Amino acid sequence: METVKIGIIGVGQIGKQHIEKYRQIAGAQIIAVCDVNEAEARRVAEQYGIPHVYSDYRELIGREDIVAVDVCLHNNFHAPVTIAALEAGKHVYCEKPIAGTYEDGRRMLEAAEETGKLLHIQLFTLYGKDTKAAKTLIDGGKLGRLYHARSTGFRRRNRPYVDGYGTPFFTRKETAAGGALLDMGVYHVAQLLYLLGNPEVERISGKVYQEMAMLEERKNSSGFNVEELAVGFIRFKGGLTLDLIEAWSVHMGSFEGSSILGSEGGVRLPNGLPGESSQPFSYHSTVCDIDMDSTIDLDMMDLRWHRLRGNEDAYDSSQHHWIAALQGRVPLLPTADIALRTMLISEGIYLSEELGREVTAEEVIARSSSTAIPV
Repeated sequence: METVKIGIIGVGQIGKQHIEKYRQIAGAQIIAVCDVNEAEARRVAEQYGIPHVYSDYRELIGREDIVAVDVCLHNNFHAPVTIAALEAGKHVYCEKPIAGTYEDGRRMLEAAEETGKLLHIQLFTLYGKDTKAAKTLIDGGKLGRLYHARSTGFRRRNRPYVDGYGTPFFTRKETAAGGALLDMGVYHVAQLLYLLGNPEVERISGKVYQEMAMLEERKNSSGFNVEELAVGFIRFKGGLTLDLIEAWSVHMGSFEGSSILGSEGGVRLPNGLPGESSQPFSYHSTVCDIDMDSTIDLDMMDLRWHRLRGNEDAYDSSQHHWIAALQGRVPLLPTADIALRTMLISEGIYLSEELGREVTAEEVIARSSSTAIPV
């Protein structure tokens, strides 16, 4: 397989996770890293044996030997760096959410189309065994006509920085653009949009909250001005609907996992990360006038498919898929389109909160403006 030479822009917590993942993928070679903290970039490069280090991303994207760059920066930096890299002739893999606003995400897709380069957004939930099982059942007609879905995301008290991990950059609109909805909700909403066929949004209603106590010193130093809880209701063209709740912090023991309802059956997704879920994937249907609640051996499903299907490894993770697509082994999933529609929903919830009413997709698009930070 062709070796794909990669440059990493941003070597913070997420950047290091990406480096670790690439090290597990045959055909991926990181040849350069970049961070404004040059000392940390040099330390990471030495740790992982990466030969080239930069503090200015423009120098990295100027390298002719780099095929693709991986943008691991805070949300409002995504658009300017991604667009510059695309215009420099690089394929781009960008962390979620696609950007800080719909407008910035739209500009990223436009740049990818104009340059003819691939744009891939990190949406790890699309590659989970539960997602693969759900999509197979949906594509096989086992759910019938899909009509409603529920997106859920739960943390008890796990807000960045104020609850003891991460930095204040996650809690300030000027860098993160939003809170729980953009940090974690993007994974759950995007997963459902993918399974639903990325339907066109019609109307959005929502509300966001910041109600729970924080350590006063951490609250003050964090500049915490984003939501810890978001709720919403979305109407799609064709009658399909979605409701959502996403919590960074909430006085509750747990939430049920996300779910999809169809005329012939339904699925419920696990309510936590692999190995942490207290609720397994389940499929619900009626057979011979008997209501069936079924569980699936996802591990055996995955083992069988890897044995029998070509290029199944291309769907083991977001980065496995990215490298396989760059090698020409599989077509790239439309993650940028899904991520942009996820941003439309998120921004619609924020606008609905601001205006105190339901909003149309057209209103959200018309009002969306750039929050990108030039770098």
